[in-house]
Amino acid sequence: MTYTTHSPQETEALGEAIAQRLSGGEVIALFGGMGMGKTALTRGLARGLGVEDGVSSPTFALVHEYNGRVPVYHFDMFRVDGWDDLYSTGFFDYLECGGVLVIEWSENIENALPENAVRIAIAEGDGEDTRVFQVEGLTL
Repeated sequence: MTYTTHSPQETEALGEAIAQRLSGGEVIALFGGMGMGKTALTRGLARGLGVEDGVSSPTFALVHEYNGRVPVYHFDMFRVDGWDDLYSTGFFDYLECGGVLVIEWSENIENALPENAVRIAIAEGDGEDTRVFQVEGLTL
C-alpha cells in the first residue's frame, strides 16, 4: 500500500496508525535517504505502542530501547558495514526479545532482515515536506 504525508506531524500519525497493527515480534525495516522522515515515523510508532519517552535517532548509540505496551528497539544501521558490524549491534539477539524492532537504513542490512519484515520505503513527494510511504507486509 502507498501512503502520502504532507508534514512531520502527518508522518508521526501514520506511524501511530501502523503501531495499532503491531503486537510484538515485528521487524519494521525503513528504507530511505537522509531527511526522509524515518525518525518521525518511528516517533509515531513508538507513541502508538505506548512509549512516553522522547524518541531520537540512535545514530551514535546504534540502538535505543523504549518501554511501551511492548518494548521498542530503534536501530540506526547507517554506519553498519558488514556482518561483523551487524553482530556487534546485538541485532540478532534483539530478534528474540518479542519487542518491535524499527530499523533505520535497512538497505545496509538487507540480507539479514527476516523474511517476514515489514518493509517501508520512503521517498520525497511533490512538496518539500511531502513523503510517499510504500508499505509491504502490513495493511492498515
